[in-house]
Amino acid sequence: MTEALDFMRRRSRPLRLVVFDCDGVLVDSEPLAAEAVAAAVSEAGWPMTPAQSQANFLGMTLPAMLPVIERHIGHPLPLDWGEEVLHRILALVSARLTMIPGARIALDALDTLGLPWRVGTNSSREEACGKFAAVGLLERVRPRLHTFEDVAHGKPAPDLYLAAAAAEGVSPAEAIVVEDSATGVRAAVAAGMGCLGFAPHSDGAELAALGAVPFHAMAELPALVQAGPVRTGLHAMKEN
Repeated sequence: MTEALDFMRRRSRPLRLVVFDCDGVLVDSEPLAAEAVAAAVSEAGWPMTPAQSQANFLGMTLPAMLPVIERHIGHPLPLDWGEEVLHRILALVSARLTMIPGARIALDALDTLGLPWRVGTNSSREEACGKFAAVGLLERVRPRLHTFEDVAHGKPAPDLYLAAAAAEGVSPAEAIVVEDSATGVRAAVAAGMGCLGFAPHSDGAELAALGAVPFHAMAELPALVQAGPVRTGLHAMKEN
């Protein structure tokens, strides 16, 4: 965590907003989505394991997947293919979804500090709401939720994160993004926001190469956000 602490301490602008990705950062949905997508893609003619699905499509929107899959199988997918995949994902989410360890602690700590937070996701609104409903967070997240359907372009474009900052009335330089995918880190960097790269199962080198600063446990986030200048709705502070 030392590198991430140093990064936050070096911030020159007060932190006024934390923007979270959803999948793999707040909820452990990526294995479930990979399972559903792998099954559907395999049925469409491209044999694929969940691990291969995650490697190919991590961080992508469902609409962005379609041309990739169609090029590989050599023919168009059914018009309702994306809707069917979404239903498969939501069925798995409803039965098996859990939160990322430490994520609820992090959200509670930000609320206690009075530091605003939002969520920016390449999921559809229906999918994102289904995920947060499954872990009992929907009413808490709903007014702070930004999906690819709300902006012109999903990640890796900066639109989602810029929309979150605009909704909170802060500049990009006053926000930090928490991301776990290369697609999301590219979006944060393009938005001009600092990025903490959540890498619970690796050293985070791939995310670091794209401009994120890795950390490895979500329960560390409260200490990270308080390590530098912070301006909240309750008070301003700086740890030295």
